[in-house]
Amino acid sequence: MEWTWVHLALAALAGLVGGAVNSLAGGGTLITFPALTALGVPALQANVTNTMALIPGYLSGAFAQRGALISQSRKVLISVPAAAVGGLLGGWILLRTDAGTFEKLVPWLVLLATLLLAFEDRIKQAVARLSHREAASEGTGSDLALVCVVLVGAFYGGFFGAGLGIVVLALMGLVMSETLTRINAVKQTVSLVSNFAAALLFYGSGLVEWPAAIALGIGAFAGGEMGGLFASKVNPRVLRAVVVVLGVAISIGFFIKHY
Repeated sequence: MEWTWVHLALAALAGLVGGAVNSLAGGGTLITFPALTALGVPALQANVTNTMALIPGYLSGAFAQRGALISQSRKVLISVPAAAVGGLLGGWILLRTDAGTFEKLVPWLVLLATLLLAFEDRIKQAVARLSHREAASEGTGSDLALVCVVLVGAFYGGFFGAGLGIVVLALMGLVMSETLTRINAVKQTVSLVSNFAAALLFYGSGLVEWPAAIALGIGAFAGGEMGGLFASKVNPRVLRAVVVVLGVAISIGFFIKHY
């Protein structure tokens, strides 16, 4: 499609809001993905473009937790190849999915991402309880089990990606006997590698709306910084509730449009 300065400004604004929401409460993809479709980008292209635009955010998130990653290098070394394979597989399946079929899946995927965001706190609490119990029993977790759950989470990330962090955190919490903070650090790396691997496939696919991806990425980076400045002034629970309501409304809109 032809991208005017108005389109690019709106894409950057969506990235700004999405980046700020991600920084403050999570769920920024529920802003950026529907915004791209509202600007006229078909769902499949919007998903691919969104994946490309998310990479800088995942990179900064992983870098911010590098201390926790260095101290669990074994788990990182096990997780990274699995995340790359899962991301590549999810991206490969996406590229071979008919556009009409993907549009039928979009309402369900958006609804799933919305529910994951709605129950994020409970998921984190469950992960913390489970990891604490395993640690108390001196369980180390199976390397094979870790590879399997990372593959599943990364596959989801390569195929769609909204709510990826919550999916990966929940799955890794089942097999890692670590604190929530340490699991979260590995999760950031898995999310980054999964997205980057899928992006390598998408790069030459012809489906990426590059002007939108760049505008979104710049806006998201600025939004993340802005979110950090206003973190003390915004109630993340209230903001998350607003995003959940918006996500439900968007999924209903997609259901009406595609069914």
